[in-house]
Amino acid sequence: MLKLFLLTLILWTTTSFFPPKGIDFDNKSLLKELQKLSGTDKPERKEIQVPEALLVNSMTIQGKFYELLEAGNSSAKKYIYVGRVNGCREGGCSNSSESSLVETPEYFDYLIIFEPNLLVQQVKVYNYQASHGQEVTNKGWLKQFQGYDGSRILTVGKSIDAISGATISVFGITNDVQEKTRLLKKLVGGKN
Repeated sequence: MLKLFLLTLILWTTTSFFPPKGIDFDNKSLLKELQKLSGTDKPERKEIQVPEALLVNSMTIQGKFYELLEAGNSSAKKYIYVGRVNGCREGGCSNSSESSLVETPEYFDYLIIFEPNLLVQQVKVYNYQASHGQEVTNKGWLKQFQGYDGSRILTVGKSIDAISGATISVFGITNDVQEKTRLLKKLVGGKN
């Protein structure tokens, strides 16, 4: 019993004091999805750089945009965004200046697949590292973003279904999909 307690204490302290590592852009689940999309075992992806001038209103990018070429067809390409959405630990978010311990945020990594015409084809969560709210990983719920083109505002509770118990995750992914779709249109709008 004491060994179990000590092991639990060690695991808790090491995960609480060390922040999560950055996004793994070579995650097995992510690479498998890219292989399926590109039709090849070695997907060819080219990063799209985001100029500082396009980042408005304190926009941050916790991810990367890519062009993904299809096998055997160098002109047919899709666009993808691989990013991270931060959340809060169960029990709510605390102000770090009020907390005596460093609070490690919860997060999930996801990708948006865009058709050549820049419409959202699919959204997929591939690395969920939060204690609750995992309902946002549901394929049926994520289908709501299909066809989104960035021209309208996505509103949780109206155009996007709310999920009880996953409020922070729902708002986080909804805002991020909306923001990244609009940004991609600015980046490559005239090139497709």
